[in-house]
Amino acid sequence: MRNNDRGADRMRELSLRWGIQPGAASSLLIGMGGTQVICAVTVEEVVPPFLKDKGQGWITAEYAMLPCATSGRNRREQQGPSGRSSEIQRLIGRSLRMMVDLRAIGERTLRVDCDVLNADGGTRTASITGGALVIRDVLRKLVRDGKIPELPLITPVAAVSVGIIGGKPCLDLDYSEDSAAEVDANFVMAGNGRWIEIQATAEGRPFEEESFRELQSLAKKGIRELLKLWE
Repeated sequence: MRNNDRGADRMRELSLRWGIQPGAASSLLIGMGGTQVICAVTVEEVVPPFLKDKGQGWITAEYAMLPCATSGRNRREQQGPSGRSSEIQRLIGRSLRMMVDLRAIGERTLRVDCDVLNADGGTRTASITGGALVIRDVLRKLVRDGKIPELPLITPVAAVSVGIIGGKPCLDLDYSEDSAAEVDANFVMAGNGRWIEIQATAEGRPFEEESFRELQSLAKKGIRELLKLWE
């Protein structure tokens, strides 16, 4: 058995606390096991220069690990995001832009800040799952406030980590599992079952296609559970 007596196909305990930052357009604290991430949206009535006068908006993300999110203090990234943080925030932004036709939100930017309070594995996937929920909430508020004429079609998005530990595929890895995994993967999926992004890395030796299919099946199961948050 895994930590907390979880089976290989079991998710960690999930929690949401809305309104964690009242100054944001929308915010929540998402918890997946010991991992906790604040996801907050700011609405900016401008777009990046490359989109000026193009008639569409933009969704982007910033990601940071707070200093005491891990067992040892992380130094603040005062000179700009690290390579890891840059890669993660690009992943989050790409995933969230799949939710909606950007022409439907007008020439404005929805900026999602994902700040990790506690890191126990799966911070990027928790950021995507929580970020998608706050984006949906903001789109509803834009309609309510008369900023956009009607609610656009929104595609639900969620993400989860999987890996191979001791030769066995497992769902939703915590840090102790992730650091010891022979294969580590992150899957991002839309509510219609289509894949948005897949990241898979062998840590020890190459893995077979059959193992990848097992990981994919586990990820789909976990993401479908997360998508129940949209009901």
